Amino acid sequence: MPLAEPSAPPAASSSPAPAPAPDNGPPGFGRLVLALVVGQLGLHAAMAGVRLAASLQVLREGHGAWTVGLLLALFAAAPVLTAWQAGRLADRHGYHPMVRGAVALSMLGGAAALGSTYVQGALHLGLLSVAAMLTGTAANVGVLTIQRTAGLAARDATERMRVFSWLGIAPSFANVVGPVAVGLAIDASGFAAGYALMALLPVATVLAARRVPPTPPARAVEPGPKGTAWSLIQAPGMRRLLTVNWLFSMAWDVHAFAVPLLGHERGFSASTVGLILGLFTLSVSGVRLVIPVLAHRLHEVIVMRASMVGTALVFAAYPFAPNAWAMGALAVALGVTLGSVQPMIMTVLHQLTPGDRHGEALALRSMAINATSTVMPLVFGASGALVGTAALFWAVGAAVLAGSRLPRRLMAPR
Repeated sequence: MPLAEPSAPPAASSSPAPAPAPDNGPPGFGRLVLALVVGQLGLHAAMAGVRLAASLQVLREGHGAWTVGLLLALFAAAPVLTAWQAGRLADRHGYHPMVRGAVALSMLGGAAALGSTYVQGALHLGLLSVAAMLTGTAANVGVLTIQRTAGLAARDATERMRVFSWLGIAPSFANVVGPVAVGLAIDASGFAAGYALMALLPVATVLAARRVPPTPPARAVEPGPKGTAWSLIQAPGMRRLLTVNWLFSMAWDVHAFAVPLLGHERGFSASTVGLILGLFTLSVSGVRLVIPVLAHRLHEVIVMRASMVGTALVFAAYPFAPNAWAMGALAVALGVTLGSVQPMIMTVLHQLTPGDRHGEALALRSMAINATSTVMPLVFGASGALVGTAALFWAVGAAVLAGSRLPRRLMAPR
């Protein structure tokens, strides 16, 4: 019989708890969380490193920005097509089989990228495209499985909030570790060495998986309409939550897209624009380090609504920022609002989802995020050319503010 994690236990009371620590929870829970963070780090860093190296390689070979954009889109497009099935398989088989599969895909992707350094022409671009799809899919399968396991291991909403805050730090570190490591390897020994290193990074995920306990046999899941994506979307509160998640994802993407445009309009140097975006990333990581300490005092829906209002205010102010210092301060504020909401959304998602369908719910969220990351930059580009960068900030901010009423009916018991 296939393997899967048990359903989440009933939610505990929300009465104030003692001051939390990273290893609060059942015996060994802290080590489990650390293993899950390292597991996600290995897969995501490999994808981020291949993404950077492939972009640099294509540019150095004289290809245009369109080719680079198409290649980068494959990292997000492939997970859109595979996330639903990956979520269902995670529900059916549990952690270890899915993570082993993700590691295999990631290493194959690194090998395909490595192979591209020995060929030319269409085959060269073809192998890089395969590498993009494999490593992007692997990172997505890994994060779905890891988030599902973490959510089911936590005993109540407060514990889930803490564990998802810790997991939320992994992509930030991965986006530093992967690109820095591959950049150093390329400068030292060339692209082949960089890709070889990225193919080996998922070994960290394999080693960390040894700290994740085996899972018991799964219950049989009845076939039929109950197993469809539409039936899950129809679950009470699910559409509201997915809409809120989409609005935050759109805000995240427009910030990454519009800040360089605004900086260019103001005559900022590339390093200044990079510093502004770097301050945003540091702020996101910082607030996710703080949330586990305050989790017993936070309510998910209140934080979501406050984050939506705060995001709208920051977007309204961005075009009026007189200098780089002001934009940096706004980036820090936006990092707090956007960084704090992901653990809340994940916590409510697990509260709203039937016990045997957490993987599918995470897949729906992943599909929405990756679809947004694939399509919205094209929309932003066309809109920015027509109405300007300032109007783009204001339009997205207004949409987020209008959506701040949506979480009101998500007041699930803790």
